[in-house]
Amino acid sequence: MFKSLPLTIRKIEATEARLNRIYDAAKLGLKGDSLALAAGMLPTEYRQLCELDQLAQLAEQKGRADGETEMSKVLHDAARAGDAKAALEILKHQHDWVAKQQVQVEVNQQISVLDALRQAEQRVIDIKAVDAITDIQPRGRNRANGALMVAQSQG
Repeated sequence: MFKSLPLTIRKIEATEARLNRIYDAAKLGLKGDSLALAAGMLPTEYRQLCELDQLAQLAEQKGRADGETEMSKVLHDAARAGDAKAALEILKHQHDWVAKQQVQVEVNQQISVLDALRQAEQRVIDIKAVDAITDIQPRGRNRANGALMVAQSQG
């Protein structure tokens, strides 16, 4: 549902009710234009109020600090209660802790030069055998095309 926007120029003052609305919106994490609209002001009015009255900025800062404090307490309480994920998030974001990303692999294997030579020699023999077979078979014929030799009829 769209509500009509006021087109009349309003006098902007830092009343207690307006400061409370700014505080509440900032405590919820709203910023900029969203904070202004949630506090019942146009974004230009909010910026003007912050320039003219430092209490508006103070209300926003206090709201942000109280919201962060409240969520921090929730997270710390969860970590104390045994929530490992909450504890990891606290370590990562507040204490710049990073889990080890390094994986160490140890392979204890002995290499025999004689075995390596035997394996290389076997590969050479296998390659020569494959080359010899391809040289014997006639070009253009394979099992899919028919038999290698076709018997002539005796009639």
